Amino acid sequence: MSEHSGSATEKIMHNIMETIADKLPKQKSDNIMNNIMDTISDKLPKQKSGHFDQASVSDKVNKMFGRQRSLHGVLGGGKSADVLLWRNKKISSSVLGLATAIWVFFEWLDYHFLTIISFVLVLGMVVQFVWSNFSSKLNGSSKVPRVEIPDELFVNIAVGIGAQVNKFLGFLQDVSCERNLKHFVVAIVGLWAASVAGSWFNFLTVIYIGFVCAHTLPVLYEKYEDQVDEFLYSILGLLRDQYQKLDSGVLSRIPKGNKKTE
Repeated sequence: MSEHSGSATEKIMHNIMETIADKLPKQKSDNIMNNIMDTISDKLPKQKSGHFDQASVSDKVNKMFGRQRSLHGVLGGGKSADVLLWRNKKISSSVLGLATAIWVFFEWLDYHFLTIISFVLVLGMVVQFVWSNFSSKLNGSSKVPRVEIPDELFVNIAVGIGAQVNKFLGFLQDVSCERNLKHFVVAIVGLWAASVAGSWFNFLTVIYIGFVCAHTLPVLYEKYEDQVDEFLYSILGLLRDQYQKLDSGVLSRIPKGNKKTE
C-alpha cells in the first residue's frame, strides 16, 4: 500500500515538474529543474524505502502560515494556553462564566461600575459592624481582622499590562518600519476594523467579544485544524488567482518610469 502511494506521489510530482519545465525557457529549464528537485528531496520527509511520506508532506504543507509548532506552543504553552484550549474544563468554564456574569451585570442589568463597588463596600461594612458588635457576646472577642490587598498584586497587574502594551506598540512600529507593504496594509485594515467595531459596541462589549473569541476559536481550530487550513488555503488560492488576473489585465499595462542610469 505504501509503495503504491509513493509511486502515485512521485508521478504527481513528475507531472508538476514537467508543467513547470514547459513554461520555462529551454536554456535554463534543466538547471532550474535539477535545483528544484534537489531542494524538494532534501526538505520533504522520506520513508525507509526512499518514497515520499504523503501524510507527512500534507501535514507540513497545510499548516496555517507554515507554522511548525503546535497550537498550544503558539499560544505560549503555559497556564493561559491551557485555559484557552480547555485543558481543564472546570477552570476554563469558570473563567468564561465569570466574564459572562460581569458583562450581563453591566450590559443587560444596566449596573454601573461605581454602583457595584459601592454596593460591595456597603455590604462589607455591614458585615464588619455586625461582627464587631455581636462577636464579643458570642466568643468574647470583638477584634475584626484587617482586610488588605497585597501590594504585589497591583504591581504584577501593572507590569503585565505594561508588557502587553509595549509589545503591541513594538509590533506596530516594526510593521511601520520594515518596508513591507502587505503587512502594513493588513495592520491598517485591522485597526480600521477595530474602530468600526468600537462604533457599533461600547468598550466593555468589545472586550467581552474578544474574550469569548479567545476562549472558543482556538479550541475549535485545534479540533478542526485540517478542515480550517484547507478552507483558508482555498480562499488564499482564489485571492491569488484574482490578483493575477488584475495584474495581467490592469497593473501590467500601467507604464513605469525608466530608471536613470549613471
